[in-house]
Amino acid sequence: MRITSSKFILVACLFCLGLVAKAQSTTVELGPDEVGLNQLFTIKVTVLNGKLKSYTDFPNIDGFAKRGTSSSSSTNIINGQVSSSQSITQRYLPLEEGTYQLEDFSLEVNGEEIFSKGKRIKIIPPVETRRNTNRTPYGHNPFDDLFGSERDSEFIDVKEDAFLALTTDKDEVYLGEGFTATFAFYVAEDNRAPLQFNDPGTQLSEVLKTLRPTNSWEENFNIESIFGEKVEINGKGYMKYKIYRATYFPLNLTPIVFPSVPFEMIKYQVAKSPSFFGRDRKEDFKTFYSKEKTVKVKPLPPHPLKDVVAVGSFVLDEKMSKRTLQTGGSFEYTFGIYGEGNISGISPPKIPENKNIEFYPPDVSQDINRSNSKVTGSKKFTYYGLPNEPGTYDMGDYFSWVYFDPKAAKYDTLKSQVKFEVTGESKRNNSISSVDLGSFYDSIEDKSNNLESLTEDKTMQVLANILILAMFVGAGFIYFKK
Repeated sequence: MRITSSKFILVACLFCLGLVAKAQSTTVELGPDEVGLNQLFTIKVTVLNGKLKSYTDFPNIDGFAKRGTSSSSSTNIINGQVSSSQSITQRYLPLEEGTYQLEDFSLEVNGEEIFSKGKRIKIIPPVETRRNTNRTPYGHNPFDDLFGSERDSEFIDVKEDAFLALTTDKDEVYLGEGFTATFAFYVAEDNRAPLQFNDPGTQLSEVLKTLRPTNSWEENFNIESIFGEKVEINGKGYMKYKIYRATYFPLNLTPIVFPSVPFEMIKYQVAKSPSFFGRDRKEDFKTFYSKEKTVKVKPLPPHPLKDVVAVGSFVLDEKMSKRTLQTGGSFEYTFGIYGEGNISGISPPKIPENKNIEFYPPDVSQDINRSNSKVTGSKKFTYYGLPNEPGTYDMGDYFSWVYFDPKAAKYDTLKSQVKFEVTGESKRNNSISSVDLGSFYDSIEDKSNNLESLTEDKTMQVLANILILAMFVGAGFIYFKK
């Protein structure tokens, strides 16, 4: 343990002293011109001082068959300067002796197109593998034990105890009822395989294109940092890393299906015989897949308003600015709906038509909270009212709001409990008096009440037109005379 700690401190110091920014570059390396039938031809793509995030398919070569890829990464410290690289290598198996042409090709690496010239490749009979004779007399280099020999390093793949899953807190919901989906990576507490996230943000943006259902309203919890939390599954301890979480509210009766999606993790291979300066692990990648998940949607029970009601658990909070006022005076009334459900989809209560109180369209405000796998909040409707008739009023006659409670599996109503008094004279027929309508109405008292024929006398109109025409003729005569 002492050697390992010293090694870590030494490497960390070298990194701190020699950290220099490098420009990222991408190279393509082709295998030899001649390969034996018992050898492999390779095409290697290397990203220097950057991450290899994506790449397109390698070209096919006549006379060869693709035999998988391998990846590697390395970090070098030369004269105090640090450089790193990540590589992906495509292997090709020769099929038959002869000379074959690798055509010019291009690959898209990290979104950038990289071109490479082809070459002629000759496949020859099997080649005898020769041993390296540059050894000490006893066939052993004593420094290999201390510093490690890169060519002799052997890395083994440790089986991981981890999985990717999308889970929901409900398997069946009513139409409009919310449920929460969580996309997470689980690692057993006794897992021995080193794992690390590989650019989760970029991967998630691609995964969500497939994962998000189109027939639901989404409230995203917007996870910005991935932290582990301890959970227990079937009596076994795991660390749960939440990658994405959202609450969905189905908009129709179509079942909501979350398909199987991939997520790539960095998985390290471990050195079989670690040495002091040799690498103790090698970076590799593994893709995990979630299982398909379906949430059933059932219809609401029969009700005249079942197609428009909100679904959830709600309570009413109301406020009235005045409880006693005069006819023609104004007041403010707030009908506030609080609870758990699709707050964005809450519609205002419908006010029955009446002539006793004039209600103006409401001001609307809402507040949404997403926490603990729930979407809660409030939506407030603030009305401006003018009473025209004196009397005692019950706002419950005007304000009520029906919703469906999925927990109780029944409809319920939020109804106003506010009552107030209005005194004064009736203003029902005087509402027009609050607006200055001008001199037209001021002259009503001076007009005769006698009925007159609707046939209009046009004598004055004809005389006026003749006078205007004479004026134009006179003006024209003076103009031309000058």
